[in-house]
Amino acid sequence: MGSRRRRGQHHGRWVVPSVAPAAAAFTAAGLLLVVVAFHCFLSPPLGGGGGGGGVRRPNPPFLLNKPAELRRNLVGTVDFTVPSGGSRLGEELWTSKTAHHFVGCSDATKEFADAKAVTESNRYLMIATSGGLNQQRTGIIDAVVAARILNATLVIPKLDQASFWNDASDFGEIFDADSFISSLANDVKIIRQVPDINGKTPFPYKMRVPRKCTPKCYENRVLPALLKKHVVQLTKFDYRVSNRLETDLQKLRCRVNYHALKFTDPILEMGRLLVQRMRAKSGRFIALHLRFEPDMLAFSGCYFGGGEIERRELGAIRKRWNTLHESNPDRERRHGKCPLTPEEVGFMLRALGFGKDVHLYVASGDVYGGEETLAPLKALFPNFHSKETLSSKEELAPFLPFSSRMAALDYVVCDGSDVFVTNNNGNMARMLAGRRRYFGHKRTIRPNSKKLSSLFLNRTSMSWDTFASKVQMYQKGFMGEPNEIKPGKGEFHEHPMDCICARTKRRTGHSKPNLSNRAGEAPGNHTSDAEFDWSDLDYGENTPLGGDSSNETDPDYGRIAGPDIPELEDILSD
Repeated sequence: MGSRRRRGQHHGRWVVPSVAPAAAAFTAAGLLLVVVAFHCFLSPPLGGGGGGGGVRRPNPPFLLNKPAELRRNLVGTVDFTVPSGGSRLGEELWTSKTAHHFVGCSDATKEFADAKAVTESNRYLMIATSGGLNQQRTGIIDAVVAARILNATLVIPKLDQASFWNDASDFGEIFDADSFISSLANDVKIIRQVPDINGKTPFPYKMRVPRKCTPKCYENRVLPALLKKHVVQLTKFDYRVSNRLETDLQKLRCRVNYHALKFTDPILEMGRLLVQRMRAKSGRFIALHLRFEPDMLAFSGCYFGGGEIERRELGAIRKRWNTLHESNPDRERRHGKCPLTPEEVGFMLRALGFGKDVHLYVASGDVYGGEETLAPLKALFPNFHSKETLSSKEELAPFLPFSSRMAALDYVVCDGSDVFVTNNNGNMARMLAGRRRYFGHKRTIRPNSKKLSSLFLNRTSMSWDTFASKVQMYQKGFMGEPNEIKPGKGEFHEHPMDCICARTKRRTGHSKPNLSNRAGEAPGNHTSDAEFDWSDLDYGENTPLGGDSSNETDPDYGRIAGPDIPELEDILSD
């Protein structure tokens, strides 16, 4: 009966391998090294209180390391240990040294006539907004400006109740209508509904103007219809007024946005209660607008290291929009078009100098990957909060069925934070950035994604100190300091330069606003920032309208070609 052959058998002969003792020992040592290396890699990310005094790099659900870099990390050739404490910058990290030199200034000039003197009878402008809460906010602001351009009476805008956001709230359930009407009484006449004309209820003539329509555009396109029909409704009214306007109209935008357009008392009271609870925990805190939802990631065309499962899931979502180009993740990341992962946001903040003990309020929808994705961020900032963790189900019950009211709560908390961090450049981020500049340049941080992307990809090849130093260098100009952008650049709602004035010192040592000069801007020099990012779909639309409209629309926004993609715009229109 033949014996079973061993693996060393060759061509019917028994071959007995000759293994030297030294070789056997070397093999055993190699195996032991591999076991130890993997044990270190899989060990818990949180370090103890002694010894290293910090946090080891967490094992993220999205491994952005290249294979070679991952191998270097496994064998431990670099020490990427995050210190638990904050930097020595102290107050400078939380506030701007030069913020007190500037003040919001939106009062009308003497040349801006009272509404009673310019409003024509039988001209009624109705507005139907579009998108999420903050995109609708821009529409409401620009509706007031459009009514002023047309010398028309504005009817309280109608909110979008049929889009992706599926919120049935009307204007008065989110905003204080009485305050809106009374605060702007000297600028534009505003009423709740169109009165009967000749004893009959008028039906509005509906039309749509192009995005970034200039005053001339309104005079040429809307005014003739208004004179003939008397009641005109402008549909899908989002970013339908030019970014560039004369100073008085820009200041009107600011009076609407920062003074007249207030949330209702229930929203403000609940939002302020959340701020109070955050302050009771830590004194001061960071608010983060994360925006790491599946739809946002799919549209970005980026890859976040989740392997074939991620490619399949996000690819399926992306196929909803057949007008999108084929994704090129490497290119998108090189160009700074990819949002940071939660872990990367945490690394950025720790590198800037915020310690592990800082309390973090996170405003976000359903994060792709859920708790597994958030785990690295929570490891870096264990004091992790949201409106759901800070309040009871009973307290949130009046707001839960309404996406816009829930978003409004996040808006109030983010506005009330000491530091606001945005992970994209969408509507909420831009609106809050502008508001925080207007009310004292409160610290507002936007990731320099183009620079940070390559740094994160190569972080395993450098020490923490080197990494932190590079982050601090790359983030200069993205920290919400006064005059960060070049004169005349930027989208107005994010950079309301016409409404920010430099203070001048009197001989007594006191200061007062210098209302004659806009801070950091050359008079008459308004051009839009040419930098494009994927969230600009919130703003751009160049639907062919026929004829030459080159003098009627703002050329600053001619960056995106193509028709409306309603579902896509709704999803990205926070």
